[in-house]
Amino acid sequence: MVKLQRVQRPKTQRGKRALKEREPKLIENARSLLCLRGNKTNNTMKILLRNLHLLRSPYSTMYQRKNLDIYPFDNTSKLEWYCQKTDCSLFAYVTNSKKRANNLILARLHNHIVLDMFEFELNSQTFRSLDDFKCAKFAPGNKPCLIFHGELFDNEPEYKRLKCFLLDFFRGETNMKEIDLNGLEHVITFTLDTPTKLLSMRVFRIDMKKSGHRVPRIELNEIGPHLDLTIRRTKLASDDFYKKTLKRPDAIKQKKVKNVTTNELGTKMARIHMEKQDFNQLQTRKMKGLKRHLITDNEQSEEKRQKID
Repeated sequence: MVKLQRVQRPKTQRGKRALKEREPKLIENARSLLCLRGNKTNNTMKILLRNLHLLRSPYSTMYQRKNLDIYPFDNTSKLEWYCQKTDCSLFAYVTNSKKRANNLILARLHNHIVLDMFEFELNSQTFRSLDDFKCAKFAPGNKPCLIFHGELFDNEPEYKRLKCFLLDFFRGETNMKEIDLNGLEHVITFTLDTPTKLLSMRVFRIDMKKSGHRVPRIELNEIGPHLDLTIRRTKLASDDFYKKTLKRPDAIKQKKVKNVTTNELGTKMARIHMEKQDFNQLQTRKMKGLKRHLITDNEQSEEKRQKID
């Protein structure tokens, strides 16, 4: 006998608003991150998870308790249920064991189904947290500037997907038309070494100094976290599923306007089609010199003679 899942309807206005907020939208909200830890973790991975939570704040939720029997590469149903419960489309999961030491798993979801998942090994010898840098940080919720170094990000399909994933993971709010450059406070750089395939992540604060000119002098000061990651395993979505996630609704697609183009300088150029004009009906200034049949003196004298005759 098949057991049907009972649908619980909201009984309060607060519950109705919460469900309405989770409904599909033409322009989705910023992706939220769910931070979890496994049954066995060390202090380094706990600090790393907390740093990721602070980097994504306020679009982040952190679970403090241990989670037993979660193996993301074998079964993702429990993690997908946690993400659906907290309305998160990203999750970070940390563990530490003898077989997989300092293990970090990052993933993104589409429609509460795991899309891409990456497993990294953290180099604990070079790891430095936010607290190790005694300096001013950035305001929570600010959009970062993301910089990628490395040929593999543009050449190999797996690392292209990794670049897309990191952009999706750290970019924050998406429903923005303009960005104030004064509010751009931090930079996140990702460097991928080609021979060793080591992924280095650095976070810098942008300080604007006086330069004596209109354009300020920019200085970058590292604020943490300082990560060196090695890719262990990946689980990427199929091409059909990935293509489905890129589909955009027809309502937000810009309608093509005919005969309107924009040049390199940003000037809008348009072509107007008009009917053939009849210059005989063209309205001009009323002047005697522009009259069509101007009667001369000879014609007036001939008319008078004809009247006399």
